[in-house]
Amino acid sequence: MKKTILITGASRGIGFEVAKQASAAGHQVWAGSRNLKPLEVLEGVQSHTLDISDPKAIENFVSVLPDQIQFDAIIHNAAAFLNKPFADTSWQDFEQLYKTNVFGVAELTRLLFPKINTQGQVLSISSVGGILGTVKFPGLSAYSSSKGALGILTELLAEEYKETGPCFNALALGAVQTEMLAEAFPGYEAPLNAAEMGAYVLDFSLNGHRYFNGKVLPVSVSTP
Repeated sequence: MKKTILITGASRGIGFEVAKQASAAGHQVWAGSRNLKPLEVLEGVQSHTLDISDPKAIENFVSVLPDQIQFDAIIHNAAAFLNKPFADTSWQDFEQLYKTNVFGVAELTRLLFPKINTQGQVLSISSVGGILGTVKFPGLSAYSSSKGALGILTELLAEEYKETGPCFNALALGAVQTEMLAEAFPGYEAPLNAAEMGAYVLDFSLNGHRYFNGKVLPVSVSTP
């Protein structure tokens, strides 16, 4: 059965693979990204400019969506990343990451709510670094803490809308070989590539809510 899916951060990495694979499967795909050029090669994908750290840009993005559209899955994939020693991490650094990784997710979800199928799912892409008790890495204080906040937001929204839907879940990913990972950790080779994780994320976005709601699920081949 064909579904209607919205993906943020769709110009590269996992987001691009989800958009590519979803469109190839015949789903109706809407993609938001600051850089639209990579999406031009994907047939059947409706792509529009979206900077999720900017409330006005979010409002503009939602305004171009058809009035009667109903999304079966929202995939919050857009993210900002920073690897910097805590002593050098400024207020502005923390603010920018939280704007993208938390505030933007909340605002886009809020504005999209009338357009989300109550039988569908809002899925956020988080990180194992944002889960209590997992291995933490120096330099990721802003990034990992913002992903922790995203997980709590997911749990809270699932509780608030548990009687009416939609479902809310988050996938806390381990290392995946993407452009962002290569930029952050040059030379490191992850055990999974973007296409493999994209397939998993797409399947979970369409089926995971049959089994889970309000969960932050680690998706990693390594242990904490």
